[in-house]
Parts: sequence; C-alpha cells; structure tokens
Amino acid sequence: MAIAASVLILGTAGTGGWVYTHLSGNIDGADVDDSLGGDRPEAAAGGENILVIGSDSREGLGDSYGKNLTTMQSDTLMLLHTGGDGKWASVVSFPRDSWVQIPSCASGEGPASKPHHFKINEAYAIGGSTGDKVKAAACTIKTVEANTHVRIDHFLIADFRGFKGMVNALGGVEVCPKEAIHDTKAHLDLKAGCQLVRDDKALGYVRARYSIGDGTDIGRIGRQQEFMQSLAARAKSKLYNPTALYGFLDSATKSLTADQDFAGIKPLYSLASRLKGIPADRISFLTVPNYPRERDIPTDKANVTWQQPAAHDLFTAMNDDRETTTDALKKSVAELPAPAGTVRVTVLNGTGTRGKAMEVAESLQALGFQIAATGNAPAHVGKTTLTYTPDQADGARALAGRLPGLTPAPAAPDAPAGITLTIGPDLPALTG
Repeated sequence: MAIAASVLILGTAGTGGWVYTHLSGNIDGADVDDSLGGDRPEAAAGGENILVIGSDSREGLGDSYGKNLTTMQSDTLMLLHTGGDGKWASVVSFPRDSWVQIPSCASGEGPASKPHHFKINEAYAIGGSTGDKVKAAACTIKTVEANTHVRIDHFLIADFRGFKGMVNALGGVEVCPKEAIHDTKAHLDLKAGCQLVRDDKALGYVRARYSIGDGTDIGRIGRQQEFMQSLAARAKSKLYNPTALYGFLDSATKSLTADQDFAGIKPLYSLASRLKGIPADRISFLTVPNYPRERDIPTDKANVTWQQPAAHDLFTAMNDDRETTTDALKKSVAELPAPAGTVRVTVLNGTGTRGKAMEVAESLQALGFQIAATGNAPAHVGKTTLTYTPDQADGARALAGRLPGLTPAPAAPDAPAGITLTIGPDLPALTG
C-alpha cells in the first residue's frame, strides 16, 4: 500500500525520466509461466489478484537475522484483490502455519517434489532450494491456487533488503504496543505506548511472535497488517518531500521481484491509481479463517487448519468479484465445526472404480476423521451424496466443509445410523 501511494506521488511530481528508468531497473522481472503449467483456475469474474510474498532473504543485513537459514524462506503471504468496479479491495493474509496440500513443484536441479501436506510457507523453500526466485514464486503460486482455486494474475516478492531503508526514509513508522515488548529472538525491546520505530526495531516489530500477545503467527499477522496501514499513512504524510520519496522508492524497488508484466514503475502506478480511488473503509484486511489443527489431530500443536466452509466462501467471493468485509467474515466464522476426531463416516464407492472408497477413507483419516466402514454402494451413482441421521447433523456439516459444494442431506428414515458418504464421479477435492 505504501509503495503504491509513493509511486502515485512520483507520477504526479514532475520527476525526471531518469528516475523512472532507475527505479524500474531496480525491480527484478521473473517469468514463471512455463513453471506453472496449464492446469490452473479460471480467471476471476472481475478485478485482479496480486500475490505478495514477503521473503526471508537477509542479504545485506548481516548476522543479526536469519544466520541459521539454509534455504530461501517465505515469512509473509498475502493476496490482494482489487474489485472490478474500482470501489473496494481486500487484502487476505495466509497464516504461514497453515497445513495445506503442497503440489508437485520444480526444485533445484533434481526431480520435481512429490505432492504432500505441510505448512504453506514450505512451498517457497521447495522452489527456492537452490536460490531460484522463479521456482520459489512458481511453487508458491501453484500452492495458493491449488488450495484456494483463485487464479493469481500477478505476484510481488519483497525481501528484507529494502525494509529498513523504506522505514528510515520516512523517519520511522509509528507503532502502539499496549504492553512493553522484550523479544530476544526478534532482537526487540520496546516500551508500551505509541512511538516511532526504525532500523532493527522496525524489523524486529514485524517479525516478533513469541513474546507478544498469544505467541502465535495469527497475532503477528494482525500486527503486520497494522504496521502496513501505519506505513501507508506515514508515506502519504511524508513523501511529498522529494528526498524522502526517492529514498523510500529506491529502497523499496531494490527489494522487489515481480512477474514480467508487473516489473516496472508503470504497472505499479496503475495499481496505485486504482487504490487511490478506494475509500480507506472499503479496503479490508482479512485473515484466512482458521483454527488450531490440534482440534482435529491432537498430536499437532504447531499448525492451523483453514475453517470450512468459511475459507471456501471467502475465496469463492473473490472469484465472483464480490466484496467481503471484516464484519461479514467474523460472522461466518462464529461457529467452529465439530472436531474431525468426533466424526465417524461410512464411505461407499458408487463410481465403479476399484479401491476408490479406501482411497477416500485414507484421505479422510489423514484429516482426523474416523472411518466407520468402507464398501461399495448398491449401485453406481451419478453424483456424490452425503447423508446423515438426525443426531449426526453437526458432524455431517463438518465433513461437508471439507468437500466444497457438497450439501449434506437427511438420510432416509430406515437408513442405518450415522453419516454416509457415497462417492460419485463428481467427488469434490478434499480441502485441508
């Protein structure tokens, strides 16, 4: 947001052409099209989707941060959707502890990785195992698209090289912690109350996790979003100063890598122009609905599961170019689904394909669901069904949330007690 505001000011400041040329030249262009393949989601009904990747590259920052890193890392992941009518925008943050399906990706010079489940930020590390930002970006895009079914139009990678320079060019950015912060891992000591931070304090504030709030990545996302808003407000108030403007954008653009169509001042100016016309209260900062994966898999105390159907509905709205507000999202996540471990499912194969029931049952077990039985349906079916007896409504809704588009229905009065998933040829892909 702050970069976009600065570019917009630059475009109206009568600055010499050499400045545009220099700043555009700072941005690395990366062609990821060949790495993405052809099996991608359809474009959204309107607007534009821009994936923003915060890279943990510490090049030029010395040993204070990341001295033990052996691979490229993705610290922050956000999806910006600008509404097609130009009247609203959403910024959706992905918790880096999200437990998701990582598709097969090109990694280094060896064979492609195998599909598996892991934290979402591992995708960047797989693709970037040999320092290749193109492969790192491609694997991240493939992972986001596979789990959201939202097509990414453009991407931006911003690494830590330019962060301190951006903040320092503004003379610092205001943060307002309610309590004093002492975080040795983030090298951060701050008093309580509003204050300007710069240099390592600014870097530490957006990275701090374990000594603030509940110590989770979700809490850090909230602080990062607040910092972004504060950074944008500071930029608007300071960057009419030509020296500050140039210093900010020089640091910012040196830290950016983008797809070929987005690697330059002109496309950033176009984005800035669109964002300028959107009122502040129509730009929503959201986080993918989630809950601790420990609810479904008691042994996993480190990761989060996306809450369904709320997450699916959020991304469907994005594909439909429909606005989702913070209040609307809160209402959709008010009630958590039944824990997967409390849900017992009978899986029946109605496809005629041998072994399909067992395959789906194993996938459900990996998500924490209990399998009551597997078998063949009495006859082939044309579509997948999910039925439940009256006492199993909550469990059926929890399972349906992992099968987008599938609506559970009451079972026939003489049906056996429990939940029955009868697989047809249209079985939705499991989420989570």
